[in-house]
Amino acid sequence: MAYVIAAPCIEVKDLSCVEVCPVDCIHPIDGAGEPMLYIDPEECIDCGACEPECPVEAIHAEEDLPEEWHPFIEVNARYFALKADPAAWAAYKKSKASLLRKAE
Repeated sequence: MAYVIAAPCIEVKDLSCVEVCPVDCIHPIDGAGEPMLYIDPEECIDCGACEPECPVEAIHAEEDLPEEWHPFIEVNARYFALKADPAAWAAYKKSKASLLRKAE
């Protein structure tokens, strides 16, 4: 299991988690160009260093992720699967626009 970044990160993108990750699996490392940060489920070593650093409690172990945020498991994984194809990633983000928008 990996850690997952969920809704509270949208438009916050505090980089404290990036700074403590020992395997650099949180991207984009500067937060630029994306509505939130993402954790690569293939590279995450489940160390948990990122979770307590998040000031908005957006990071959870996958098995502890609140049910309403389960769609973010896929979103995190798809970012890494599609980031080499900007058009495909843009289309995916567009299809998830309501999910990737800050809650009012």
